[in-house]
Amino acid sequence: MRINVLQHTSNEGPGAIRIWAHRRQHQLYIYHPDQFGILPSAATTDMLVLLGGPQSVNDNLPWIAAERRLLQQLLARQVPIFGVCFGAQQISKALGGEIKSAATKEVGWAPIYLQATMLSLPAKLTVLHWHQETFTLPQNAQRLFASRLFANQGFIYQQNVVGLQFHLETLAENVREIVVNDGQYTVGSALNQTPQAILDFPVPAENQRVLFQLLDRISQV
Repeated sequence: MRINVLQHTSNEGPGAIRIWAHRRQHQLYIYHPDQFGILPSAATTDMLVLLGGPQSVNDNLPWIAAERRLLQQLLARQVPIFGVCFGAQQISKALGGEIKSAATKEVGWAPIYLQATMLSLPAKLTVLHWHQETFTLPQNAQRLFASRLFANQGFIYQQNVVGLQFHLETLAENVREIVVNDGQYTVGSALNQTPQAILDFPVPAENQRVLFQLLDRISQV
């Protein structure tokens, strides 16, 4: 399977998604639309992964609009799609959802709670949050997770699309990369965690297991 990955900033890479792809013998093709303005075609995409980024999906940038057009083509073809943070917001907007800034930031480690009984997943996970914007639940999508601060933390759509506001893909080295480059973003977060506290928190092993479950489900491995 050819998995096309859209990476929107240098310090938020695929992390454990790369491990999953290698174990399943899939090939990753990583695009940087914010830097090069290049996107894959729908015809060459067996699965699409959209990662996080500092942009807003509401920004008037040509590559953001082009990315949503690609999403709409793939949604129509029922291609597996997995979105993280900015990526989940892109999916929501492509499906007619609304993306808006919240009253507070959610930055750091905090619990999310399973909302869907259709999936055999842990009732509670501690995950990395790094956002202030949030999405509305797209029509015909089912809410997967919620947190204390944000009701919409994840959704599944037509069994082949998953969007997550938080980060399951981050390995310890990814957390370090995010924090050393963007640690100032923790200022003003309702979670009140310092960059050092975020670095010191051990990445839960179960996060990778849940990530693999979700990727397996939508890719029908």
